[in-house]
Amino acid sequence: MTAPLPSVLVVDDEPQIHRFLAPALEIGGFRALRAETGREGLRLATTQAPDAVLLDLGLPDMDGKEVLTRLRALSQVPVIILSARDREGEKVAALDAGADDYVEKPFSVAELLARLRAAIRRSLRTEGEPVVRCGALEVDLERRLALLDGAGLTLTPREWDLLALLARNAGKVVTQRALLTTVWGPAHAEDSQYLRVYISQLRQKLGEAAALLQTEPGVGYRLLQP
Repeated sequence: MTAPLPSVLVVDDEPQIHRFLAPALEIGGFRALRAETGREGLRLATTQAPDAVLLDLGLPDMDGKEVLTRLRALSQVPVIILSARDREGEKVAALDAGADDYVEKPFSVAELLARLRAAIRRSLRTEGEPVVRCGALEVDLERRLALLDGAGLTLTPREWDLLALLARNAGKVVTQRALLTTVWGPAHAEDSQYLRVYISQLRQKLGEAAALLQTEPGVGYRLLQP
């Protein structure tokens, strides 16, 4: 018996986006579900239980961030924002509200499909997975160990906390505010210089694997999973 294709709910009010994405998703191995309003998107997210959601911010009946907030109260389904809004503040607000990723319009289909696959893989991981592997880097969250090509990395407590948070969200953008408030506390939510210094220190210790620690300008950082 053939397994059903993973479904992707596309919430966007532009008909051309649906005409463009439906065949692209099918070629990529997904089944597309269509919603043109926030309310319809929330209804389908509840009744159809999609494997991922592509969500536009500019919907006719409500702002996409409100849809995201309501969706997060119902489900932890992976959500990728699709939007022509390119301001850093919009990206940060969406990611802080619970989006898994953010893709600007116009976008590359190949990149979008890759991000979809990565988001779905993350959602299927067993909670509490002790080891996160990113290329030559292994982060053992249970034993508080970081290994590079099998050799242990010597990290300060702050460096470990930062790396562990990025590893728990591997492949996903973690905003500067989320990193600062989690690692240093709410009083340091705006102290981005702290973050730059420790990210620089981590990159030095990662050596050639430093490329795994990607900067998303003005937004945050992402630990890549090649």
